[in-house]
Amino acid sequence: MPTDSILAVLSVRLSCKRSHQCGPNSATANHSTRTKGLYFLMAYQQRRGGRPQGARRPHQSRGGRKGPAKKYIHPSKFINKAVAPAEEIAYEATHRFTDFPFGAELQHNISKKGYITPSAIQDQAIPHIVEGRDVIGLANTGTGKTAAFLLPIIERQSGIMLRPSVLVVAPTRELAQQIDEQFREFSRGMQLYSTLIVGGMNIDRQIRELKRRPHLIIGTPGRLKDLIGRRQIQLKNMTTLVLDEADRMLDMGFLPDIRQIVNEMPRERQTLFFSATITPEIEALTKDFLNNPVTVSVRTSETSEHVEQDVIEARDKGHKIDLLTEMLEQDHYEKVLVFGETKYGVQRLSDHLDNRGIPSVAIHGNKNQSQRSKALKLFKDEKVRVLVATDVAARGLDIPNVSHVINFDTPQTYEDYVHRIGRTGRGGAKGHAHTFIDAR
Repeated sequence: MPTDSILAVLSVRLSCKRSHQCGPNSATANHSTRTKGLYFLMAYQQRRGGRPQGARRPHQSRGGRKGPAKKYIHPSKFINKAVAPAEEIAYEATHRFTDFPFGAELQHNISKKGYITPSAIQDQAIPHIVEGRDVIGLANTGTGKTAAFLLPIIERQSGIMLRPSVLVVAPTRELAQQIDEQFREFSRGMQLYSTLIVGGMNIDRQIRELKRRPHLIIGTPGRLKDLIGRRQIQLKNMTTLVLDEADRMLDMGFLPDIRQIVNEMPRERQTLFFSATITPEIEALTKDFLNNPVTVSVRTSETSEHVEQDVIEARDKGHKIDLLTEMLEQDHYEKVLVFGETKYGVQRLSDHLDNRGIPSVAIHGNKNQSQRSKALKLFKDEKVRVLVATDVAARGLDIPNVSHVINFDTPQTYEDYVHRIGRTGRGGAKGHAHTFIDAR
C-alpha cells in the first residue's frame, strides 16, 4: 500500500478512536492493532531518519544489487615495500630464434620485430610444440607465451588444404585481438589468414569471414559456442587447439562452454594449454583435454614483489578526484592505469580528468570493440598516459611499461587486487600501486 494511503487509514482510525464513533463492525476496527503498530513503526523510523520497511531509495532499482558482494580487504594489505628489481636473475636462453626450424619468411618476420633471443617460455616450449607434443605452459602474462605457440603453428600452416585447422580460445576479446594482431605480424607475406570471433563485433561479418576458410580461428568462448551451435564453425578438420589463460577462463565461468567446444573437436589433435596458475581444477582439466603432455613452467616470482604499494586516504569522492588530479599532474606518473568499480563510474572519472586538463581514455562494457581498440592503441602508443578501466575490461591486457596502477575504487577481492597491480613492475622493473581508502 502506498504511504499516502497508509497515512489516510491511520488518520481515520485515530479520529474514530478519539470520537468513539467506530463500532466493532466497522472496517477500520478490525485492523486496530495492526494500524496502531504501523503508526508507531513509521513514526519510529522517521525519527531515526529511516524510511518505511519495503520503501526503496530513490536510486535503488527493483532488481537489487547485481554480482557478488565486495569482500572487505584490510588497508594493510595495500601497503608493501618493493623488492629491489636487481635481485632478478636474467634467463639465459639455450636457443636463438635462428636455431628453430622456421622457414625464411617466418624468420624474416621474427627478425623484423627485433626478436633475437627467445624468452624462457619460448625457449622451452617451442621445441616441444614443433615436435607435435601436447604442452602445458605455466607462465605469467607478459612473458612472450603468445609467440611461443604462434610461431610453430604458423610454420606448420604452409601447404595445409583442410581449413580451418587451428582454434585459439582466449578469455577476453582484448586478449583474442592481441593474439590476432601478433598472428598477422608474424605471418605477413605468407598467405595465411585468421578470423577473429568475439562478442561486441558484427556477427554477420564474422560469418562471412569464416566462409573464406581461414587457417586460424581466434575467439572467446561465448561467441565461439554461439557460431558452433549455428553450424557456422566446423571443427572436424582441426589439428591444433590452444587454450590461452585457461585459469582466467575458469574464473570467468567459461568451463561449460570450453568443454562443449572441446567435445566438438577431433580426439587426434595437438593441445596447447597455457595458464598462470595450477590448481586442482586446472589439473583435472588438463587430464581431460591433453594426451601425455609435457609441462613447461617458467612462472616468475609474484609481480607484486616488485611493486611499491601504498594507500591514500580521502574524505569523499570529490576529495579523491582532487587528489588523483594532483598526482597525475606530476611528471613521474608516466603511464598510469586507473581502476574503477563500474562502467559508469569509469566513464565519469575519465570525463572529470579530461575536464581538468589531464587527457585520458576509458575502456568498459559500454564501449564497442572499435572504441576499446582505439583507446588501447592511444594508451599503448603513449599518445595519452592515463587509461581508466574496469576489472572486466582490463582482463588479459598485455600493456608494457605501465609505471603506476591506481585503485580509485577498491577491488572486489584481494585476488583482483593482485591482478590489477600485476600490470606494473614487469620485466624486472619497479612498479608503483596506490589504493584510495576512506579517511579515518
